[in-house]
Amino acid sequence: MDTSIVSPDVAVISSRGRCRRGAFSTLEIRTPPTHMAEKLIDIVEDEFEDAVLDSHSKLGNDTVTVEKTRVPEIIEYLRDDPETKMNMLREISCVDYDNRVPRFEVIYVLYSMQHKHMLMVRAPVEEDDCTMPTISHLYKCASWIEREVWDMYGIEFEDHPDLRRVLLYEEFEGHPLRKDYPKQKGQPRTELRKLERDAAEEFDVFVNDEPAAGSRED
Repeated sequence: MDTSIVSPDVAVISSRGRCRRGAFSTLEIRTPPTHMAEKLIDIVEDEFEDAVLDSHSKLGNDTVTVEKTRVPEIIEYLRDDPETKMNMLREISCVDYDNRVPRFEVIYVLYSMQHKHMLMVRAPVEEDDCTMPTISHLYKCASWIEREVWDMYGIEFEDHPDLRRVLLYEEFEGHPLRKDYPKQKGQPRTELRKLERDAAEEFDVFVNDEPAAGSRED
């Protein structure tokens, strides 16, 4: 849809790149086409028809909802196929719908740095089976983001190489972004502990796959 803004003596920019000035000119702003977004959804629906539960492009958020067990397979295809080339994982997030069944949804935001298109992949998760397969083997950064989703929402990522809390301490009870988490809940006190590894050693373990001996060894 084209949108026009009328203002006195402003430049006119058309979709053909021409520019002129004049009294009460019209500034034309054209929204980009949605063909590629629709094509991404079509690709997933064609290749994984039996796994797709829903799809839409509401408010510009091009989205496919799929069965959780198929997530690694679908994301790997989107990452490797030359037509999609979703080589950047922007985010992994989670939504707690509380009284809805299934209660949770895990959301993956994928982006192609070559093709400049984005797609959200959503997967429903049942409350009595709060597990998801990991995609840490597909994107190195996923190991960190999955730890955050586990920490805040309690979604357990199966086959994750090191599923520990990342924002809270290990003795913390519960998952604070769940909607049923008591706002005034007390937490156990713990003594200060020496760090096991520093940031550089964590980088070696999760990015370079090198052993981290620890910088505080005697």
